[in-house]
Amino acid sequence: MRIDKYLWCTRYFKTRNQATEACKKGHIRINEQVAKPSREVFPADRLTIRKNQIHYQLKVLAIPDSRVAAKIVGLYRIDTTPADALKHQEAQKLAKEYYRKKGTGRPTKKDRRTIDDYLDEGE
Repeated sequence: MRIDKYLWCTRYFKTRNQATEACKKGHIRINEQVAKPSREVFPADRLTIRKNQIHYQLKVLAIPDSRVAAKIVGLYRIDTTPADALKHQEAQKLAKEYYRKKGTGRPTKKDRRTIDDYLDEGE
């Protein structure tokens, strides 16, 4: 099975086009080699996927016939991603919550005073 189709079938990407683009950009590696979208995947291959600034590491167990349900994805791959990478993802989520939400406009006077008070406490 092609790598782009495998990644779509195992739900790492929502569409095959997204999986193909990731391959073209060099974000997908098979056994430490950059993979083109048409590269074949076989059981026991080791995949490295760079998605959302995290390097996921997988081991292919089997090849699915078509897109599989989220509950049974574990039958086709083993996720060997280090825990440090997943902690990095959680830290990114917390950092995003710190900033103002997009579309809230400029800070009000009250917001500005709060920001100034916060910055003055650091000195």
